[in-house]
Amino acid sequence: MCRWVAYSGNPVPLEMLLFQTNHSLIDQSVYSHLGATTTNGDGFGIGWYGRHDEIPYLYRCVNPAWSDRNLREAARAIHAPLFLAHVRSATDTPVQETNCHPFRHGRWLFVHNGLIRNYHLVRRDLMLAVGAELFTSIEGSTDSELMFFLALTYGLETDPVAALERMVAVVEETGRRHGVEQPVNMTVCATDGEQLVAVRYSSEAQSRSLFHSTSFRCLRKLYPDNPRITAVGEDAFLVLSEPLSDLPGVWEEVPERMAIVAKRGDITKQCFNPRLP
Repeated sequence: MCRWVAYSGNPVPLEMLLFQTNHSLIDQSVYSHLGATTTNGDGFGIGWYGRHDEIPYLYRCVNPAWSDRNLREAARAIHAPLFLAHVRSATDTPVQETNCHPFRHGRWLFVHNGLIRNYHLVRRDLMLAVGAELFTSIEGSTDSELMFFLALTYGLETDPVAALERMVAVVEETGRRHGVEQPVNMTVCATDGEQLVAVRYSSEAQSRSLFHSTSFRCLRKLYPDNPRITAVGEDAFLVLSEPLSDLPGVWEEVPERMAIVAKRGDITKQCFNPRLP
């Protein structure tokens, strides 16, 4: 499917996490260890914030991430306190810029790994469930972007976890009406520049891989000479499809049906329970 990484912490150059780790996101675009597909070369995107209260920036491209020279230059130049990055392996929808993640609406960014099964059967009904005021903002044709706009319809901007629960419930109910037994498989992350909201969930309880960083306060004590751990700061947090390195104690797997909200060093976890609006 896809691989993604979300970061919040001290402003750091994007290249530090996209290129300069043992199993960076760019390495994962060529050879993913834990993904449903080994290679993720159907485009990429990065979204980042200069300040949390401004509209985020986007750079998306249909080139494979490993061969895009402009991405390497941009990642070297851009320093950001919060960003999302995504490498895509397309399923059933075209390789085009508007289908590359992250998706943006106002201050919000969204990335997804997974799928809505038998999307062609449910797409029309789900499109009609998007709020009329949001419908014209949909640019591409992916199930991922539609999930984002459904979540916006159900209140992502005011209660992110509840909105994602409503979105999933609507997708599952719609899928089952069309005879799809296990409609949803997803890891997702949404952010408004202040908080990262990540979810691991699937209808069959066999979700795509997802991990988060452990306490950077503790990691600084374990690895006092590691410059990357020092650079990101004690309140840093990462949530990502698969670990960027094999350092012991750095990563923890996110359980099935779990939502995580990270905001300025405050991390909360809760069970993810889809419910119809």
